Amino acid sequence: MATDPTLNPHPDRLLPAAASVRPIARRLYQAVRDLPIISPHGHVDPHILADDTPFTDPTALFVQPDHYVTRLLHAGGISLDRLGVGQGPLPEDRARDVWRLLFANWRLLAGTPVRYWLETELADVFGVTARPSAATADDVYDQVAAQLAAPTHRPRALLDRFRIAFLATTDDPADTLDAHAALAADPAVTARIVPTFRPDRYLEPARPDWAAAVEKLGAGTYHEYLAALEDRRRHFAAHGAVSTDHSHADAIAEPLDAADAARIFDRARTGRATETETTAFRRHMICEMARMSCDDGLVMTLHPAIHRNHHPATHAAYGPDTGHDIPTTVEFTRALQPLLARYGTHPNLHLVLFTTDATTYRREIAPLAGFYPSVYAGVPWWFLDNPSAIRDFQRAVTEIAGFARLSGFIDDTRAFCSIPARHDMARRLDAGHLAELVAAHRLDEDEAADILTGLTSTQPRHVFKL
Repeated sequence: MATDPTLNPHPDRLLPAAASVRPIARRLYQAVRDLPIISPHGHVDPHILADDTPFTDPTALFVQPDHYVTRLLHAGGISLDRLGVGQGPLPEDRARDVWRLLFANWRLLAGTPVRYWLETELADVFGVTARPSAATADDVYDQVAAQLAAPTHRPRALLDRFRIAFLATTDDPADTLDAHAALAADPAVTARIVPTFRPDRYLEPARPDWAAAVEKLGAGTYHEYLAALEDRRRHFAAHGAVSTDHSHADAIAEPLDAADAARIFDRARTGRATETETTAFRRHMICEMARMSCDDGLVMTLHPAIHRNHHPATHAAYGPDTGHDIPTTVEFTRALQPLLARYGTHPNLHLVLFTTDATTYRREIAPLAGFYPSVYAGVPWWFLDNPSAIRDFQRAVTEIAGFARLSGFIDDTRAFCSIPARHDMARRLDAGHLAELVAAHRLDEDEAADILTGLTSTQPRHVFKL
């Protein structure tokens, strides 16, 4: 008799298939599988944890906030409107319809890490055993919804269950950080949850909201503007922040003299700055952010070269972060030379370089990290956080810069329940890579185990100064 297909993630998934390597990878993975999660960069809303309000429904948890999911369904012909993007909590019938769309179009996720993460979440967090399909959508929805209503699946209970020891959110410099203050003051919250200073819109005079953002800082002059940014960084550090996060059109950092910067600032506030001037100011401010990091010790992470809001109509209808930010090419070596000439050997600077342009890992990021004590290679991120790209990165970067120059894993997610799935995938892939080095007699197994523990725990603590 035929049986219904089941959802049963294999215990050896993602480990090397070679019989001589897999047992080594198993042993290495088992040694780190249950270590606490260190998440130095992500986009979870801290109010979810501060309020500990139950998640409303499976769609609000798995689909609506996760542009990894919605972009693939949109590419398959399903409008974002049908997926509830940007619509807030949905009525139960609408939420169930969106869930049915996901399950009926499960084939669109085949071969992607998105499917891997979702399957891991469904199986490990909610005990789902039915393979997603149109036929199983309603039963799985009911199973997940029932658990979300229980105390065991409220946000803080899951935070503890996921063994998250450190979680950084991403926050606007003008944020009051009230949610973070509440979390820090609550003795029931054992995880360390901190903000991250994300100043992009305050550094780009070409943006239509720049003048309003600067006004919010209360800065009427360039020197007041710098002082206000420094003050807000101190405010973030006082609330536990360990890093700043920057994403611009390129990685170029070119300092201006103070008089030129002040002149452009004044022109930009009155809408008179040219495109050349606003670009020069933004590149200058990246140098200023590095200077401030040398002063206050906040780690600086840089992930440039994303074409934001690629589809204007989608942006107009649904807003930013809705799945149509697309990678572009980027150059680091010449771009960062002025910044590194000034600050590259400063003992307070930790500069973590991320990219979605895989060609730059071997050619530029690894050599930079292999010389400058301030520079670390950020792990594959966003469009590169898939098994094949991660395996390429492991070989390309570590053979040039070594394991000690890596950032440790970054999950970069808005989908709270995907955090353990993403970290588990990274641990499996790192175990597999190190097992291959052991099998090739390039490392002893005890060395590989130490390196894997470092990548999982010690390294992110060091790089992000935890």
